[in-house]
Amino acid sequence: MPRISWRRPAACVSLTMFVLTLLSSGPGMAETAYNWQMGFQPAASQVMEQLTSFHHMLLILITAITLFVLGLLVYIMVRFNSRANPTPSTTTHNTVLEIIWTVVPIIILVVMAIPSFRLLYEADVVPESEMTLKMTGNQWYWNVEYPDQNALTFDITMLEDADRPAGAPRLLSVDNEIVVPVDTTIRVQTASVDVIHAFAMPVMGVKIDAVPGRLNETWFHATREGTFYGQCSEICGARHGLMPITLKVVSKEAFAAWLEEAKVKYASALAQGPVTLATAATAR
Repeated sequence: MPRISWRRPAACVSLTMFVLTLLSSGPGMAETAYNWQMGFQPAASQVMEQLTSFHHMLLILITAITLFVLGLLVYIMVRFNSRANPTPSTTTHNTVLEIIWTVVPIIILVVMAIPSFRLLYEADVVPESEMTLKMTGNQWYWNVEYPDQNALTFDITMLEDADRPAGAPRLLSVDNEIVVPVDTTIRVQTASVDVIHAFAMPVMGVKIDAVPGRLNETWFHATREGTFYGQCSEICGARHGLMPITLKVVSKEAFAAWLEEAKVKYASALAQGPVTLATAATAR
């Protein structure tokens, strides 16, 4: 692995972007990943905001521990080397020191555990939802179903470069976007018809496996409008990296208008009924 030299522009840019990531916050940053990105994408849900805050707390804590241990090592090397300390100490135990280095790590772990358990609980327990979104993984595309909207259903496939509009992100743009209303608690159910897939939407703090024969569920509550991107995050086959997800969060009025248009646009898929494990197996 080549050694990084601070005289190289790339290394300087990397350090600069790292500092900017720590100092900046969401709205002014890009919605997709960018060159030299070292932090999370701007959060679009309360769970992701808490995840980001927890990450920053751990980063500060780990940095402080690393600097403290480094300082101790440097002090020991300078103070207790053979030249500075030709007659070594014969001390083998120090009760106070041993209590300190036992109690302090316990306190640090408790400080980490309390917000961690609280966040795990909030992300895992699905609150009372206002609408449901069902994602079914296939090799290699997604089927989306809106059970609360007369089982509206359609497929999501990645746009090839020849079909991708100018300015649309490569390998993330799709033919059909998932549209949801802002400020709405949405239950996400995941399933699969073949192998294990994973529904992941980083800005919402959501990642959950789609397992054949099993119905998993999670949730998110979008706090702002925008177009966000995710992908299948499970190694599901040769085209694993080509299963993107585009989530468009709009106002509730815009969602109602889109819903009426979608019923007409996806009428043929709606007539065939939603994709289930049984119908998918029969189709194969």
